[in-house]
Amino acid sequence: MPYPHPLPELGYSYDALEPHIDARTMEIHHSKHHNAYTTNLNNALKDHGALHGQTAEQLLRGLSSLPEEIRNAVRNNGGGYVNHALFWRILTPGGKSTPAGELASALTASFGSFDALKEKVTAAATGQFGSGWGWLSMDASGKLQVSATANQDSPLSQGSTPILGVDVWEHAYYLKYQNRRPDYLAVFWNVVNWDVVAKNYVAAKGA
Repeated sequence: MPYPHPLPELGYSYDALEPHIDARTMEIHHSKHHNAYTTNLNNALKDHGALHGQTAEQLLRGLSSLPEEIRNAVRNNGGGYVNHALFWRILTPGGKSTPAGELASALTASFGSFDALKEKVTAAATGQFGSGWGWLSMDASGKLQVSATANQDSPLSQGSTPILGVDVWEHAYYLKYQNRRPDYLAVFWNVVNWDVVAKNYVAAKGA
């Protein structure tokens, strides 16, 4: 949505991902962290009316063309806004617990197997030094790729379309898992909704 960008609703209760991701973490993550990114993005754009008709995704894709005085604010807060919106969607309870159909075939063709894809994303996310994200994205040529980005950087700004992301900022897991990022990443796969990821895949192909 264009400016003013609303805080996306979670769409399910904060305790819906228990026992894998605890309710208190979800509440703070959504109502405090995501809300702050939303507020700061809107504040950065307030005096730039020419940008008000663009979605946050469009702003990130065109990051290099934004006015220099707001570029970092949009990079950080626009990234946080978009990244979390994707994250909440792929965690929506229900749906398939493993990929199927066209997406499953694409993952096997690209990575060898579903398990290999999980290992690759987990390794990227585990290896991200400090705060950041692990990603499954589609590049401009239609190729699936796994990567990690620092802070709230988005694959959108690198010309790719994210279809799955995992947040490895400490606020995403520290209350329950403390410094055990690998434990959090292990349970993340238990709450991924592959129907949503499949829709993201189809949308990315058509972009």
